[in-house]
Amino acid sequence: MNTLRLRTLSLTTALIVTLAIPGMAAAQARTSTDITVDSPSNGAAVVSPFTVFAVAPTCSNQVVTAMGYSIDEGLDTIVKDVSIQTTIDAPAGLHTMHIKAWGKGGAECFTDAGVAVTPSHAINVSGIQRLTTWEWMARNDPAVGGTSTGVMSLVNFGFTRQFHTTYTNWGAELYYVVMPGDIAAHNFMYDAWVVVANPSEGVGNLQMDMNQVVANGQTVIFGFQCDGNSNTWDYTTNAGTPEHPIDQWVHSTVACNVRQWTTEIWHHVQISYSRDDSGNVTYNAVALDGVVSNINATVPSAFALGWEQVLLTNFEVDGLGASGSSVVSLNDLSVYRW
Repeated sequence: MNTLRLRTLSLTTALIVTLAIPGMAAAQARTSTDITVDSPSNGAAVVSPFTVFAVAPTCSNQVVTAMGYSIDEGLDTIVKDVSIQTTIDAPAGLHTMHIKAWGKGGAECFTDAGVAVTPSHAINVSGIQRLTTWEWMARNDPAVGGTSTGVMSLVNFGFTRQFHTTYTNWGAELYYVVMPGDIAAHNFMYDAWVVVANPSEGVGNLQMDMNQVVANGQTVIFGFQCDGNSNTWDYTTNAGTPEHPIDQWVHSTVACNVRQWTTEIWHHVQISYSRDDSGNVTYNAVALDGVVSNINATVPSAFALGWEQVLLTNFEVDGLGASGSSVVSLNDLSVYRW
């Protein structure tokens, strides 16, 4: 594969489709210190059916008379006890598990936990950040005149990949790694931990993509980023044809700005998407630190690039402003596919 043809859909080079963005408040998980959820942990990757174990002896200083649980917008299952120990069947994807408790005097307590459900036959490639075949290249808009340079290193005893990016004029640096191809997979779960060093003012966008060459030889691009300009999670679409592509970013209605993430702590990013045989991609949902937000957008995203059979993942750091630098680290990067 000619690495000069690597396709990253940087905000500085792509056309932008701006949609109405109602209610930009970020989703918040409900938590109660009265409820302890031992399994699954918030943001856990699980195989369905999965075990749920939670306890709540009290709720707002009242003796608990019943507990309940549900998935997403499903109906509550009630347990007349101070604990829940059960197994739950759920379809593959990102889901919110709700655990509830009711006190003797009428008190109600709630706790939410995000879960990433994959089928038992899913293939999991883990520890991708530790691969020694990562490469990098500048991805800058000539019209803006930006520049960028990148340096990568393995830290934390070789478990964490750290990206040092320096830029001018909104310059962007693309980091990527190639994996063996899989033309059959139609569903993906991207699961990673990211930490942004303080200060974070130099990070404009953080882009996390997957590219897949499929059976007809076309490349399906799963483009996804936290857009610090529009304050949204964005996804990509091909507004042209595979042979004459017009790549565009689309703003979702889900809020995201990487500069608003707490610096120097790990943040859990999980993205669920799928494709059909024609190269239409459905962006199902994204979870940040276990808080699941549905996107449910289907767009064409097939490109006739002439690539060999391959899977690759991009990790792009875009700069913000006239000049600056940033340090972003990546750990426990796993990609599930089925």
